[in-house]
Amino acid sequence: MPKKKTSLTKEQKLELYYLLKLTRAVEETVVRLYKQGRVVGGVYLSRGMEAASVGAAYALERDDILFPIHRDTGAHLAKGQSPKAIFLQYLGRADSPSRGRDPGIHFSDRSLNVVGNISHLGSMIPVAVGAAMAMKLAGKKNVSLNFIGEGGSNIGDFHEGLNLAAVQKAPFILVVENNQFAYSTPTHLEYACENIVDRAVGYGIPGELVDGTDVVVVYEAVKKAVERARRGEGPTLIEAKMMRLTGHSAHDDAKYVPEELKKQWEQKDPILVMRRRLEAEGLLDEKVEKEIDQRIEREIEEAVEQALASPLPKPEEAAEGVYA
Repeated sequence: MPKKKTSLTKEQKLELYYLLKLTRAVEETVVRLYKQGRVVGGVYLSRGMEAASVGAAYALERDDILFPIHRDTGAHLAKGQSPKAIFLQYLGRADSPSRGRDPGIHFSDRSLNVVGNISHLGSMIPVAVGAAMAMKLAGKKNVSLNFIGEGGSNIGDFHEGLNLAAVQKAPFILVVENNQFAYSTPTHLEYACENIVDRAVGYGIPGELVDGTDVVVVYEAVKKAVERARRGEGPTLIEAKMMRLTGHSAHDDAKYVPEELKKQWEQKDPILVMRRRLEAEGLLDEKVEKEIDQRIEREIEEAVEQALASPLPKPEEAAEGVYA
């Protein structure tokens, strides 16, 4: 079947491809630093999931509020965060976004309107809905977007947050990143409905199931939901189905994933999916691919060098910025 036409320009499609590859490169670099003993704490990778993270965040404007979770490196980058800031964060440096207080991807950036995730992931939903309601009450036309995994969609905060958003017509988008496993628990042991998005009808809101391996499809679905929210028509629930192609974290070998299932989803690697799309549209050749790869290589090398040269936080300043 032919691909549907999109609202994206050639430049935007190539930028999305660049962001997918940049996300993969950043995370692979973090893993190398982790294996060298330079990274303290957990490393949660989004390999296989980058399209949902990048595509959804790319549909937002600067003043929209993003609530990413622990596997949304791509969303940080698509919202304007630099690779250097992410490396500083993982390395626990004094000039990282959290000033070395919290390692990993747990961080906020008020300049980009990014709010860091709460480890009890589903508990972010009411917070994100509150942010959406605050903007609505202030007369702003901005939206709030929150990611959640399919595992986190099964706690009470998911229901309470979505129900409140629906009743109040909050400008809120909830993107469920269904990566087939909540840590090691497969979806058939997580919920009984066929799709999580089927729940949307119970809240009286639109729900859309999308291919979470296709960054363009995700972008278009979220863009439509964002425009709806800006018009004052309330929230949308989006479920993006994909496969987490790594373990839960860098230390997890994911032996609980059937090998055939993994091979099946590896054929839908988001970078491969976008590469095929761009090649079919005549937008990508060896020259353009090489230029993108060389750009990413330069950016990563420079960012790592600068991050490693940055100072560690001073012990006597540990309590600064922690208590109100």
